[in-house]
Amino acid sequence: MPDNRKPRDDEIDVFGLTHQGKVRKDNQDQFLLASLHKQFTVLQSSLPSGTLHSASERVAMLAMVADGVGGGAGGERASATALATVTEYVTSSSACFLYFDASEARFIETLQDAALRSHAAVRARAEAEAPGRTMATTLTLWMGVWPDYYILQVGDSRYYLFREGQLTQVSRDQTIAQHLIDQGILSRSVAERSRFADVLSSAIGADEAAPVVTRLHSDWGLVHLLCTDGLTKHVSDARIAEVLGGMTSSRQAAEQLLQEALDGGGTDNITIIVGRSTRRDP
Repeated sequence: MPDNRKPRDDEIDVFGLTHQGKVRKDNQDQFLLASLHKQFTVLQSSLPSGTLHSASERVAMLAMVADGVGGGAGGERASATALATVTEYVTSSSACFLYFDASEARFIETLQDAALRSHAAVRARAEAEAPGRTMATTLTLWMGVWPDYYILQVGDSRYYLFREGQLTQVSRDQTIAQHLIDQGILSRSVAERSRFADVLSSAIGADEAAPVVTRLHSDWGLVHLLCTDGLTKHVSDARIAEVLGGMTSSRQAAEQLLQEALDGGGTDNITIIVGRSTRRDP
């Protein structure tokens, strides 16, 4: 079989989980895993029964994590609203994904529009339910349309790529600390310990939302990780690489990373999605 063929459904190994941690009283994180399908359904035919069967071809995979910001249930409502709005918009724009006849620019524009619609929805909900109070969320989305995939990010929830033993943080934290690092004002070690490390410069529902979309080429053997900062506060990139390098399944890796984050303190909500494609050729 050709090396570049699209993975079958039974070759996709993906698992997500979320946990409130050991300190927080509630969980303001949310995650979603979904697949988009092109459906073929027999409604009526003169052919003998059993000649034709309904079929459903997978054309895209979708994964999202969101880390809510806001007092009380505000963050939880913000993250839930963001994921629901993006899912609805992606579904309503499914022709762009199902047939992939759009240009790359249009595809990226569709994902950016989805983020901005969720931004507007969160702000409208905040105005209706809690005027004057913070209701915002990060949003990191992974969409696979073989042989490519796209990363959409607003905020500081991260996307990592693990390839041939190397872990790379592909997403860029949208925080004040990262801006200071980029400008050479603070070193990374100092910035990560500063009060600016958790201050978002961009978030869904905040004063500014600046969605960034990155296109990457997919391949067999890649491991994808989406996570909120409840994981990376307590588990180093080096340790994450060790866990992914020795993983036996996406579920095992996600659960091990969660346990290590809890063992390290569990001071924040923790959300993790791990995914990979595993060949099952004869």
